[in-house]
Amino acid sequence: MTPEELLESFRASEEPKGFFLHADAEHCLNTAEALLANLENYGYMNCPCRLAQEDPELDADTICPCAYRDSDVAMFGSCYCNLFVDAEHKDDPDFFPEVDDSRCGA
Repeated sequence: MTPEELLESFRASEEPKGFFLHADAEHCLNTAEALLANLENYGYMNCPCRLAQEDPELDADTICPCAYRDSDVAMFGSCYCNLFVDAEHKDDPDFFPEVDDSRCGA
């Protein structure tokens, strides 16, 4: 799978749920490349913004789309890595909010 194919699969499966890819195409492509590198290295697409524990059971909550995405997008308009945003920000390539790391209980 290419990074472009991964992003297209996210568009097809996540947009109907109200989650949109960030408008900065380069950011999305870089994130997709990192997700695919994690897939190759660990066997699963761990969020590239979090350190993988190299155990799919320990990392289950950070496999993209992560368990925190929905609440992060609801609270901040974006997920932790800024790959997914809400409808309000889907056309804003400059929207990069600082999102608290929910995994750390922030």
